[in-house]
Amino acid sequence: MERLLTMRLESVGLAAEASLNGVPLLRTAPGGGAVSCPVHEYVIAGGNEVELTVLPPSAKPGEAPVPEPWLADGRSAASLRLLLPRVGQRAHPEFARTVGAVDWALPAGEAVELPARQRRVVELPIGFPRWRWLDAPVVDDPAALQAAAAAFLQPLVLGLQRGDPEPLVQAARLRFEEMAQAYQRPLAELVNAFRATVASAHAAQPLKLAMPTAASLRLRAVAGGRLLECQDATGQPTLRAARSAVASLSWPLRLAAIEGRFYVLR
Repeated sequence: MERLLTMRLESVGLAAEASLNGVPLLRTAPGGGAVSCPVHEYVIAGGNEVELTVLPPSAKPGEAPVPEPWLADGRSAASLRLLLPRVGQRAHPEFARTVGAVDWALPAGEAVELPARQRRVVELPIGFPRWRWLDAPVVDDPAALQAAAAAFLQPLVLGLQRGDPEPLVQAARLRFEEMAQAYQRPLAELVNAFRATVASAHAAQPLKLAMPTAASLRLRAVAGGRLLECQDATGQPTLRAARSAVASLSWPLRLAAIEGRFYVLR
C-alpha cells in the first residue's frame, strides 16, 4: 500500500465534528484545533458522504447538541479534507492530494443557528469489499439495548483489567478481519500488535476501567442506526483506562445488533 486515505479536520474558535458515511470519526476541542485519522474501513464503493458539523459552544461529547443562535466573529471557521498522502508522509493538504473537501465560514456579524452541517458526496478512487456493517439492521431504539450491551461489554472490561486481551480479541474478530483487508496487513500481525499493546500497558500500570452498566452506558446510533457506538456518561469510549489526570488508553467500539446478539464491527 503506497497511499493511506486520511480524513483531516481543522477548526478555529469552535469545536467541529467530521463524519464519513454517517460515522463520526473526528472532533476538535471547543476552541478548535486539527486532528486526523485513516479511514479505509469506512469507505464504500461509489459515492461516499462526508459531513462537517460545526458545534455550538455548549456541545458536550456524546450528546446531541441543542440548537442555539451564534453570532459570527469573522475568525471562526472549519474545514474537512479527505487526503491521499503517501504512507509515512504527513496528512496535510500541503503534502498530500486532496480528494474531497468541505469548508465552513461566515463573515463577521452574520447570525447562524448551531450546529451547522455541510454535506458532500465524494467519489473516491479506492475500491474495497462490501463491509459487514453496511448490511447490519437499523436499531430504532438504542436505549432499549443498553442493559444487554452492558452485559456484553462487562467480560471485555474484566479481561482488560487483568491484562488479558483475549475476550476483546474474540469479540472483535470480524473487525480485525476487515481491518486487515482495509489496510492490506496480515490478520495475525494486527491481532498480535493489539495483544502487545495491552500487555505493555498493563505491565507499566495495571489497567483500571469503569464497569459499564445499563445506567452508565450510552449507545450512540451511527451509520444510519446500523452501528451503536459505546460511550460512558461523559461521551468517552466505554473501554477506557485512565493513565494519569490528563491521559488515557481507550478502545472505541461500534456494535451491530443482529437477532439479539452483538457484534463488534468497528
